[in-house]
Amino acid sequence: MATGTDQVVGMGLVGFSLLLFTYYTVWVIVLPFVDSDHVIHKYFLPREYSVILPGVAALVLVLCIGTFIGVVTWKNWKPKKVD
Repeated sequence: MATGTDQVVGMGLVGFSLLLFTYYTVWVIVLPFVDSDHVIHKYFLPREYSVILPGVAALVLVLCIGTFIGVVTWKNWKPKKVD
């Protein structure tokens, strides 16, 4: 069973993910239909970053997963016995 601290951290991560998803959805889907001189545009980065940032995040994720697999494989490697 999860402790109170685990539940608070989990709810914080869920809340952060929901906030990030909402921000990105408004930025990518809603903002192109809003006039460019509207005040809401000052709260968002330029549209080019809507492609660049997820690409960089995906690259970092793949590198971390590859590093993890490499470290686990290296630690579990055992030399073959020579008869």
